[in-house]
Amino acid sequence: MAEKRPTEAALDRSRALDEMSAEAMLRLIHSEDGQAHIAVGRVIPVMAEAVEVLACALLGGGRWFNVGAGTSGRIGVLDASELPPTFGVSARRVQALIAGGDRALRHAVEGAEDDLHAGAFELEERGVTLGDVVIGISASGTTPYVLGAIESATKLGARTIAITCDPSSPLVDSVEIAIVPEVGPEVVTGSTRMKGGLAQKMILAALSTAVMVRMGRVRGNYMTHVSPVSSKLRERAVRILMELGGVDAERAQDLLRQTDGSVEQALDVIEAQRSS
Repeated sequence: MAEKRPTEAALDRSRALDEMSAEAMLRLIHSEDGQAHIAVGRVIPVMAEAVEVLACALLGGGRWFNVGAGTSGRIGVLDASELPPTFGVSARRVQALIAGGDRALRHAVEGAEDDLHAGAFELEERGVTLGDVVIGISASGTTPYVLGAIESATKLGARTIAITCDPSSPLVDSVEIAIVPEVGPEVVTGSTRMKGGLAQKMILAALSTAVMVRMGRVRGNYMTHVSPVSSKLRERAVRILMELGGVDAERAQDLLRQTDGSVEQALDVIEAQRSS
């Protein structure tokens, strides 16, 4: 029953939440957020397995799909949308599906998460196939939209991964790799936008960063495939080139102009000139 799910349990520490001062509430929330950090730390070995699967898929020409509803869906969209400017990876390679579509990024779309067939249909429309990876994101692990998408992904031959806070959920049973940070009851009962959402955000950010490093999109700890699409990122590209290439700002800017803003290509030019 839903009442027995970890994501629906009541937290004893917050039973008098409505009687607390603002500072007391914030200290309690902050303290509980620490449980998300601990829970994510416990699942790092499983996350490492997921990194290898994702990196292998992308290096082999496959794609990565995040699928979720509500907060989970928004977090999936957020992480996928940040990869192209940060690591220069095509938006086609890492995609995200959210129940209710783009409108659901800003507004609640009633009933969208309960549609068992919608996620499956959207994956089929995008041609998900062997070599792709689908990550189902659901704090409770019971969201029909996500479960339907995972079922479809499996039939289509894609690899499947779950991020959920309930180890006994149907989502865990339906995937190859289940990442399950057990964060415990929320400060506001059932509000998984809190610890559940925080854990999901931490996991996705860590996975995507590690995968991009595995793909050679980082040198040392510099994002050498950054897309200089804003003044801030253009300045960052210059700084990276100065640091890794050992050139001054004027030379860095000149090289970036020659390579259409590609830090990686500019570094290759520097290395070729030095070796000749």
